[in-house]
Amino acid sequence: MRGFFIVLEGPDGAGTTKHCTLLADRLARENRAVLCTFEPTDGPIGSAIRSDLRAGKPVAPLELQQRFCADRAWHVEQVIAPALLKGMTVMTDRYFHSTIAYGLALGLKRSALDKMNKKFIRPDCTLFLLPPFAVLQERMSHRNHTDALERTELQRKVYAAYQMLAKEDPTIHVIDTSGPLEEVAEMIYKNIEVKTPFI
Repeated sequence: MRGFFIVLEGPDGAGTTKHCTLLADRLARENRAVLCTFEPTDGPIGSAIRSDLRAGKPVAPLELQQRFCADRAWHVEQVIAPALLKGMTVMTDRYFHSTIAYGLALGLKRSALDKMNKKFIRPDCTLFLLPPFAVLQERMSHRNHTDALERTELQRKVYAAYQMLAKEDPTIHVIDTSGPLEEVAEMIYKNIEVKTPFI
């Protein structure tokens, strides 16, 4: 039986990494076969993207999103699809919605972004983690290092893009992650509870 594919999405500072880990740990304690992964990946393309962003290396918006999609193709082929075929629950911290949200914020056309991501596996459950923007700003201010995509003016556009994508797709669950960590984690679990075949 094919596994279940969960995506946690959101702007920088939304808590996708923390909550992906917490959810994976909870399902693992319930004896579920779980894989927690992320984008950009630690594969050859994803690692290069991370390095370039941290170094502030200038990359044209279209080229950047094409590189993200190339990394995603590697991710699906090498990591996500094999795990799903084994019947595992796969959850990823970021997926194709990130390319669309960040691409729109960088001025790219929606039609081009949709086309670039059309071939990828669709998630069974997608959660957008969207606390108030002021909360994101406050969290980002505590980071020791930020990359080229974490500037406030760009992040404001990214946030608006995520809001728009959520309004367009009623299957996307929006979670406010500004509350206490345990309460938010429980809310995320409850939101996937009605979608998953095993909870």
